[in-house]
This record gives sequence, C-alpha cells and structure tokens, in this order.
Amino acid sequence: MTKWVVDQSHSSVGFEVKHMMVSKVKGQFDAYTAEVEADDLTDLTGASISFTFDVASINTHSEDRDNHLKSADFFDVENNQTINFTSTNITKDGEDYKVTGDLTIKGVTKPVTFDVEFGGKGTNPWGVEVYGFEAEAKINREEFGLTWNAALETGGVLVGKDIKIKVELEVNPAA
Repeated sequence: MTKWVVDQSHSSVGFEVKHMMVSKVKGQFDAYTAEVEADDLTDLTGASISFTFDVASINTHSEDRDNHLKSADFFDVENNQTINFTSTNITKDGEDYKVTGDLTIKGVTKPVTFDVEFGGKGTNPWGVEVYGFEAEAKINREEFGLTWNAALETGGVLVGKDIKIKVELEVNPAA
C-alpha cells in the first residue's frame, strides 16, 4: 500500500452546530494529522484512513467560546487532548464513497459514516499527483458526552445536538 500525505495548506477539518436554534456556529481544528494508505486513490474501497484532531487547536473565532469548548463542560481538553477516527469499512456509493469508522470523542467511541465525494485528480506545477476529497458526517454530540447546554427564555436551547463534521483533503504520495 502507498502512504499518502495530506497537504495541510490545502485541507481543513471543520464543524458546524446550531446556535440558539436560529443560526450556525462554524469552527475548525487548526492542528490535525491524517494517515491515508491506499494502492489507488481513484478507488478508496481498499484504503485505510485515520485522523487525529488536536482539541486544544479548536478555533471558532471567539476566544471565550473556544475556552469554554476546551473546558470540562465540553471537550475537557485537560483529560482528552484528541479526537480520533479510524476507518473500518469503505464502500462505493455511485461515484462517491461511504467511509465508516470508529470516532472517539471525550473517551467515547461510536461508529460514524462519512459521505465522501471524490473531487478529482490532477498534477501540480512540480509534477506531483494530487487528489481531492470532501467528507461530511453528522453526529449527535450528546452521544459522545458533550451534554452541556442552556435553556433559552423563549424556549429551545443555546446549542444544538447535531454536529456536522466537514473534512476537505488534498493528498499526494509520500516522498
């Protein structure tokens, strides 16, 4: 199997959640690692994929919110430094893929399936092959022990339960 390197300057790991039931808050993890092993990235079915997100690198463009997310109310970064994903099954879905794996957040591991779209293949100006992918999954944060919330006077809650995880990757062969 070939090891593939994630080009972090052309990739991102983000998320979004409903805020006050009316808008969305978006954020990202600025520090992460990814390992992709596959013989052929135009057919992911035989690939092995894993990610590690550094929870302390969470960035929602609000220092107060980021600090709250790092606290014991949410991720408890002091005791849970990373979020991890390891693929267990990859199937073709038309031109795209379903990548199922074990997602671990705050010490809780659950199976999660990402819908993965193959963005294409090209050659950069230095003659290196690059491949692009977009992946998205939806999880219920409460199933991973992220249960903090606040009731609103008007009804509803401050933070939605459903989190969309969005990953955009550009990869190339390891040198």
